[in-house]
Amino acid sequence: MPSPSIVWFRDDLRLTDNPALRAALDRDEPIVAVYLLDEESDGVRLIGGAARWWLHGSLASLADRIEERGGSLVLRRGKAAEVIPAVVAELGAGAVFWNRRYGGVEREIDAGIKEKLRADGVTVASFAANLLYEPWTVRTQSDTPYGVYTPFSRAVQKLPAPRPPLPEARKIPGFDGRVDGDDLGAWDLLPTKPDWAGGLRETWEPGEPAAKARLKEFLDDDLGDYSTYRDEFAGGAISNLSPRLRWGEISPYQVWHDTVEHRGSGEHAKSASGFLSELVWREFAWHVTFHSPDIATVNWRRSYDAFPWPTLNRAHLETWQRGETGVAVVDAGMRQLWHTGVMHNRVRMVTASFLIKNLLIDWRHGEQWFWDCLVDADAASNPFNWQWVAGSGADAAPYFRVFNPETQRKKFDPRDQYVREWAPEYLDENPPEPMVDLGETRKRALDAYDHVRHGG
Repeated sequence: MPSPSIVWFRDDLRLTDNPALRAALDRDEPIVAVYLLDEESDGVRLIGGAARWWLHGSLASLADRIEERGGSLVLRRGKAAEVIPAVVAELGAGAVFWNRRYGGVEREIDAGIKEKLRADGVTVASFAANLLYEPWTVRTQSDTPYGVYTPFSRAVQKLPAPRPPLPEARKIPGFDGRVDGDDLGAWDLLPTKPDWAGGLRETWEPGEPAAKARLKEFLDDDLGDYSTYRDEFAGGAISNLSPRLRWGEISPYQVWHDTVEHRGSGEHAKSASGFLSELVWREFAWHVTFHSPDIATVNWRRSYDAFPWPTLNRAHLETWQRGETGVAVVDAGMRQLWHTGVMHNRVRMVTASFLIKNLLIDWRHGEQWFWDCLVDADAASNPFNWQWVAGSGADAAPYFRVFNPETQRKKFDPRDQYVREWAPEYLDENPPEPMVDLGETRKRALDAYDHVRHGG
């Protein structure tokens, strides 16, 4: 009797450079690929609406690719600690393989499952697949986690180069027995009442093939201009790989090594180094989150617990969410977010700064809105970057740094291409008036931050 191997897919929806899948192939037994939608385990953060849309498309693509190679993707939902052992027992599986997750709750769930299955005599192994360097491998000389990016980056540069990516699985031996699973459509991941995802469909094609195609296109056509145009709001020299990395349709190892191969010399090499530094920033966000798993709800710098947030002005929050603030770049960014599920990275900083510092609204409200609207909503990068803007996070922007939206517009959208696309009314003869005075609210924010600086 065969004892099938279970490959538990999570944020690694790919067949290339997938160590868990490779381990199952090496075991040389039938393979059952499983994806579990866990919205019930205590402490698990439910993904937002735009992320649910992406997950549906990526799972559909993955299922097709596995089936083309002789296997099948089984969908289940429920508490992981209950469902995974139940699937093992149901199939008489001899081994379970997965790629590691780094959130606090997820690590606890995985450790409990691993302990239970091993006690039952099942082979269980987990692998590094979604970070170049695991969070316990990069430490200061005093054996503490890094809290500042630059020394973290220097430490990473001294480590051995990331391993090369593993080849794509070309054949997946299927399991002959009956395996019941859910229908993807029954999960209701796609919005229907109303269907607000039209802009997402126009903008994206989820799935590993599209991820590979986009990486190639970026490296061939855009990498050379990255260092020159990356900050321009309407510039084309951006990778658009963030949702691909978030869902694991492509691995950081693939991105790293393909970029190094395209590095070249001169300005091209400078652009490649700048792009690779963004991968290292992503690593830094996850390393900080690994050691501070409550980063989405708790100030990383606890001194900011004393920040005197006023009572939430919900009308101001909703005006910001709708992109009707009367500030061109802010409104353009918020509308781009709603339509496409992403926002230019610098515009993310500008819109976040406006909410936190000009409207004095707690960063957690903005982080939650982005969590719901971003197709690349990442459990580390999203709260990490919000805390960076707020001044409460690791290596954060100093409390007195308040992004001026008009200055940013003149510098990074000098021909108003971005504003013309997303908020054209600001180019009319009588553009909308700002909902607040930028100068007065900047001073109010600095006064509030002084309260924290002087100990409350």
